[in-house]
Amino acid sequence: MTNRTNSWRAGLQRGGIELRHLLRNGKEMSGHLTNVAVALLVAAYLGDDVPGTSTPMTHLVLAGFAAYLLFQVGLINLPQILVTEREEGALLRLRATPGGIPAYLVAKCLLVVVLAVGSLALLLVAGALLADGPLPHGPGDWLTLLWVTTLGLLAVVPLGAAIGAVLPNPREALALIMLPTMGLLLTSGTVFPSTALPVPVQQVAAVFPLKWMAQGLRSALLPDSARTAEAAGAWELPMVALVLTAWAVLGFLLAVPLLRRAARRESGSRLTARHRKAAQSGAPAA
Repeated sequence: MTNRTNSWRAGLQRGGIELRHLLRNGKEMSGHLTNVAVALLVAAYLGDDVPGTSTPMTHLVLAGFAAYLLFQVGLINLPQILVTEREEGALLRLRATPGGIPAYLVAKCLLVVVLAVGSLALLLVAGALLADGPLPHGPGDWLTLLWVTTLGLLAVVPLGAAIGAVLPNPREALALIMLPTMGLLLTSGTVFPSTALPVPVQQVAAVFPLKWMAQGLRSALLPDSARTAEAAGAWELPMVALVLTAWAVLGFLLAVPLLRRAARRESGSRLTARHRKAAQSGAPAA
């Protein structure tokens, strides 16, 4: 119990330090702000209603991008951070630190959760002010927004950590992650109604968490009449909870063992060899 407490304390302290570093890093912050700006620009140019409803397409897109921002932080940003820090020798140092891996995970989870929730809040507030975007209408909608956001992050953050543990290097990580995530962005009903897609595409998208994150957030942000545009004609909140919980369990089962395995495989010779290979290829060493 003492070791777990120490790991949590060390992880929270480390996470606080990393958050302060992020807030002071204008280049990193501008990247996250750009994502919000792009979502607002896309939504601002949509003037039609969602087919079969009186809900503006702008509202559907903003709700979809809200889900994608959470998904992106967990499945794109976090793996890149982990791979980069592995290249810098962070995992090698963790091998010599008691409780190092759990504390490291706590720190990364804190960083990602604050970043994701901050991006979500900024998008919703800016959308409401600049594009007449949607906000929850009552306590029930706020509660739905809270639990869908929480379960959504639990579904993608551990999975992102697991992916980051097995990706080869920072130079290939982005290319390997971006193509499937962009495919999910287009097929999960985040930028247009999923009913506009062929049924087989809808069925494939329904396996992954983004579709259910977006559907859950739409139920919190859009009027109840908008559910007629869903594939099932309903919000299916129990299914949202079930799928996101299943992905959360899978992610937790994979993340810690894979990170421990990656840490065990690290050595000074491996790290030096990777740096030498990067230098020979013309890429800057980590």
